[in-house]
Amino acid sequence: MHIFLIYVHQKRKNMKKLAIFASGEGTNAERIAHYFVDNETIEIGVVLTNKENAGVIKRAEKLRLPVEIVPSQAFKEGKVSKLMRQYEIDFIVLAGFLLRIPEELLHEYPNKIVNIHPSLLPKYGGKGMYGIHVHEAVLAAQETESGITIHYIDEHYDEGDVILQVKCPVLPTDTPETLASRVHQLEYEHYPIVIDSLLKG
Repeated sequence: MHIFLIYVHQKRKNMKKLAIFASGEGTNAERIAHYFVDNETIEIGVVLTNKENAGVIKRAEKLRLPVEIVPSQAFKEGKVSKLMRQYEIDFIVLAGFLLRIPEELLHEYPNKIVNIHPSLLPKYGGKGMYGIHVHEAVLAAQETESGITIHYIDEHYDEGDVILQVKCPVLPTDTPETLASRVHQLEYEHYPIVIDSLLKG
């Protein structure tokens, strides 16, 4: 389903096109998009979400980015691969995307799909461990540090090869919300830079 009609222009020579997948508010997606504004070799080709009411839709519209809503069932039926070809996508970035990536897409984009997780994997990863649930688990375990993990995607939740980990302290006074805020700042700071480096490397 198209949020608005677009004209998919032919990709310029040497241009790399990103797809951003997000299921929620899209704060990471927004920062990634801002980072690549006016970039001469990298552009955001499309923002894809599986939820019709996801906050990322409005953020993408404000930035005049193409948006596609692909319901969960259609996602599992292989329709995303066709969309990625339509938009001439070279690289896929997951930014708070909660569906498992189908094997078909993994095979089409080997080592070209990355995710960011709000903990120091392998701790506090796996199915059901996302967002505030991760920070609640970190605090319940009385960890003294947490952070982010940027990693490639494979067939299993949060088990792909690690690209970068960045740590932050867990304070005695932390709540899940304050820890989440600290971890989000690491996400905003490092994720766009890592994406840029991977695409240029």
